[in-house]
Amino acid sequence: MRKLLASLAITMGAVGIAHAQTDYQADADASAGQEMAQTCAACHGQQGISPSGAFPNLAGQQMSYLAKQIMDIRDGNRVVAQMAGQVDNYSDQDAWDVAAHFARQDANLGQTSDEDAELLARGEELYRAGDMSKGIPACAACHTPTGAGIGSAVYPGLSGQHAEYTVSTLQDFAAGDRNNSPNNIMGDIASKMSDNDMEAVANYLLGLN
Repeated sequence: MRKLLASLAITMGAVGIAHAQTDYQADADASAGQEMAQTCAACHGQQGISPSGAFPNLAGQQMSYLAKQIMDIRDGNRVVAQMAGQVDNYSDQDAWDVAAHFARQDANLGQTSDEDAELLARGEELYRAGDMSKGIPACAACHTPTGAGIGSAVYPGLSGQHAEYTVSTLQDFAAGDRNNSPNNIMGDIASKMSDNDMEAVANYLLGLN
C-alpha cells in the first residue's frame, strides 16, 4: 500500500510539473524574450545562429528544451562557465520568454563536406540505427528522423548544430561533467561512444535538414 501511495505521489508530482510547464509555455512572450536575448547575441548570434562552433545555435530549438537549460544553468544543475551570472536573475517566465523568442527563429541549415564519406556514413548509421554491439540506441528514436527533437518530451533538436559543439557536449556527458538529461540517459549513451563515433554523428547532424 505504501509503495502504491508513493508511486501515486510521484506520478501526481510529475503531472503537476507538466501542467506548470504547459502554463508557462502557453504564456510565453517571444517579444519580451527578444528584448532579454540581446545580451545573448555576442555568443549565440543576433538570430540565434552562433558565429562560433564553441557555442550552440539556439534558433529553431524546442522551446521546452531551451527553457529547461536556462533554468538548469540558473539553478546550478548544469554548469556552463561562459554562462556564469548571465541568467542568475531570470524568473521561470523569463526563461520561457527567451526560449519562445529563439524557438520561433529559422533553424540553421548546415552543410557538410563530402570529402569524408566514410565518416558521414558512420554518423548516419549511428543516428538512424545506433550500434547494438556497443549498446548505443538510434539517436533518431528521441530526436526524430529529421533531427527536430520532441518538445513534449524535452528532447532537443539537433539538425544544423555546430559539429564542434555537439562533440564537446557528448564528451561532457561521457565524462560526467554534464548530467542533466532525463535519468542521465545521455551520459549512459555518450560513455559508450568512441571519439570517432562522436565526430561522425556531429558531422552528420550538421548537414541534417
